[in-house]
Amino acid sequence: MARQRGPVCKLCRREGVKLYLKGERCYSPKCAVERRAYPPGQHGEAKRKLSEYALHLREKQKARRIYGVLERQFRRYFARAARARGVTGETLLQLLERRLDNVVYRLGLASSRAEARQLVSHGHFEVNGRKVNIPSYQVRPGDEVAVREKSRSLPRFQEIRELMAGRRTPEWLAVDAEAMKGTVLRLPAREEIDVPVKEHLIVEHYSR
Repeated sequence: MARQRGPVCKLCRREGVKLYLKGERCYSPKCAVERRAYPPGQHGEAKRKLSEYALHLREKQKARRIYGVLERQFRRYFARAARARGVTGETLLQLLERRLDNVVYRLGLASSRAEARQLVSHGHFEVNGRKVNIPSYQVRPGDEVAVREKSRSLPRFQEIRELMAGRRTPEWLAVDAEAMKGTVLRLPAREEIDVPVKEHLIVEHYSR
């Protein structure tokens, strides 16, 4: 599976905002964006005015990197959002939020989306009582996402259980920290999706 295998902190610096790709490190003083708040590379500190195309591209890249989605996959999400009723940009974000790896992260069952994707791929989660190992699986309102019973005793999940107490869960999800499971109550509203993305620029990028 093709994935970003280089230093992910460079991605945050390139976009100029925290993308929270490294879990707890992003909340610490070691965060690369706080230490070096400029793009990587020899000319990173030079100030350059971005063209309209560059602004659109950067917004699309930012969304891709936040959710850990490849370009072809992201295009499919956009095409699906464009065909659906409603506002295309909001529908796109809803589709990305409904990914199983993102829901696992939102429930506090992983420290980052990258870790959530790995844990899902390794078969540690079930949806409505059935094992699902596809990170891009689309959850629906009413679905119950839970750590599989035989995985709950693993050291990493014991650590996660302790960390869940301090995590804030979005209102469109309900979590049971003790049982290490959560329920999708409804689709997220735009104001509940706290990603630093201007989705209308992504729509403009693909509408050229």
